[in-house]
Amino acid sequence: MNVWEVESGSAAVPALAGLCSMERAVDGNWSLEESVSRLKRLHYSLKRLHEMLTEKITHEPIYELKTAYSLHAYLCAEQVDLLRRRVSEMREPPLGLDKCPDESLAVFFDEIHGTPDTLEFLVGVYQVALPAVLKACQRLKKDAHPLADAPTVRVAKLIEFELSEVTSFGQAASEYLTCEQETVDVDPWRKHLSTFLSLSGAMDGVEEIPDIPSPQRRYPKENAVYHREPRRDGRFLDPFNAGVNPEAFLYDESYSAQDKTLMMYYKRIRELDVPEMMASILVDLRDEESWGFHMEMSRQLWDEARHAMMGEVGFASLGIDWTQIPINFTWSRNLNLQLDARERHGVLFFIEQGLMPRTGKRYEWEVANESGDELSALFQDFDWADEVLHAQIGRRWYVPRYDNLKEALSYGDRCWSKVLSYWREDLEKGRTEHRNWWPELYEQACKVWGKEPDEATRAFCVTYESQRADLEKI
Repeated sequence: MNVWEVESGSAAVPALAGLCSMERAVDGNWSLEESVSRLKRLHYSLKRLHEMLTEKITHEPIYELKTAYSLHAYLCAEQVDLLRRRVSEMREPPLGLDKCPDESLAVFFDEIHGTPDTLEFLVGVYQVALPAVLKACQRLKKDAHPLADAPTVRVAKLIEFELSEVTSFGQAASEYLTCEQETVDVDPWRKHLSTFLSLSGAMDGVEEIPDIPSPQRRYPKENAVYHREPRRDGRFLDPFNAGVNPEAFLYDESYSAQDKTLMMYYKRIRELDVPEMMASILVDLRDEESWGFHMEMSRQLWDEARHAMMGEVGFASLGIDWTQIPINFTWSRNLNLQLDARERHGVLFFIEQGLMPRTGKRYEWEVANESGDELSALFQDFDWADEVLHAQIGRRWYVPRYDNLKEALSYGDRCWSKVLSYWREDLEKGRTEHRNWWPELYEQACKVWGKEPDEATRAFCVTYESQRADLEKI
């Protein structure tokens, strides 16, 4: 027998590239139209989830949820991108991807979007919506023709694989908050959402629609408001504190590389304010920019949240409790409340480009390597790589709005100059005392390092306000 021949009952090479059995392949009960219909509903659902998760980042106070939403929004964006590409391959131009596939499905997402309550949002997204997405993917894998529609089966597998972990995280988080709020019964809310989902024929539209009335909406779409002022949970002590300027310390050659790694860990965790600001850009430009813009900016937003967690891990490696350090959030707060979306994007680009010269991210990486701290060197290596990507994203989506790079940078610089600091007002109104927290933090690190604190390093105290005053004298 030829080794490539496959006979019934033989143990030869599997047929059809291992996609399925011949018995399954001869079943022609599938169509391109059905495939596109299900893919479009998945696209609509995951795009809505991406938008809602992005919108929640700024105003969500719980740190772990703020960072998780950043990741989950990005992962939903990746799946949306997969779906858009697959639909575009199936004789569909114009694609019609922006059309709502079902009114009940739209109301289902509107209700989740509209809730101001964190627990209700978690239950809606992670206990109802995402499980329904996974079920639709599992059904699509089973129903789609495994040979003729193999690319669609692959897309369904990838979505299910990646979003299963997302769903597990969210369910654990919602169960924890449910236990914390013992008097809250989320079952009526879960059933309320499930009814709208049933009335849409499930996430993929293939289930029989029950003959029941549509429930009254709890959160009318027109009442949904985006909250652009950042919030932090109670572990963020003294978030208005601007009593220490880390950049002034980092770029002062009189301080040692090892001591500077401690300040770089602070700089990393402080980057939590970048997702808070970037989310507002994506929300405000939702209808003005193409999907490509939102896809790439979502990646950048997630990177910035990841950088903040690098700082968290850095402090953990030293046995230092990050919640004892004032992590300032006035950058995101001031930008979100004082500038419009285009201006905020200009500031973001201007700052990102300023990190590209040798005195930027490369310098931080060199300092980390010189310090002997392997973890800091690792983090700064990838932080530098990420920032190069972010600068490229800016050149693709921000610079083309201007005649040239110089004009684009100049606009960002002007926007940055417009941002007002309320350093004195925060002090006078009792929001903060701008306490110099550096000596205490430095002494803790020195104990871990097993060395005596350097007196000059311990005495460091350059505030943002004092540096601003010095610059104004020049």
